[in-house]
Amino acid sequence: MTTSDVDIEMGQAFAPREFGPLTMTDIVRYQGASGDLNPMHHDDEMARAAGYPASFSVGMLGAGYLAAYCTDLFGTRSVRRFRTRFRKVVYRGEVLTAHAVVREIRGSGDDARVELGLELLDSSGAVVVDGSAEFLLDSMKSIGSEEVSE
Repeated sequence: MTTSDVDIEMGQAFAPREFGPLTMTDIVRYQGASGDLNPMHHDDEMARAAGYPASFSVGMLGAGYLAAYCTDLFGTRSVRRFRTRFRKVVYRGEVLTAHAVVREIRGSGDDARVELGLELLDSSGAVVVDGSAEFLLDSMKSIGSEEVSE
């Protein structure tokens, strides 16, 4: 893969991306892949007994959606840091929307980096996961296009 120049500015917001509606299949597949088999995420009876209205998504699934969103924008080779916090429980049927805004641009040349502020919102606009990610600009793929060299 080769890269080309990408124009990035402070405060720049990238096009949001929707995930969902979230299904039980999405949740259970993530549980299997992650090894987190806590029944609160797939057993409605157990979740209700614990005071929740129904079983709910694994928090890391939302973080995974943000990671997919970011790497679709900037590529996997350029990731230098990725941090998230879980803010709100997410239930089946929810449509989630990922957002990213440029918070900081620093360094130059081969060490130029961009830091993004990240949010994953539910359909009411509430933040369910937030965080930040840092990407090395020199190894970043071109936004909107990718050139592959063989």
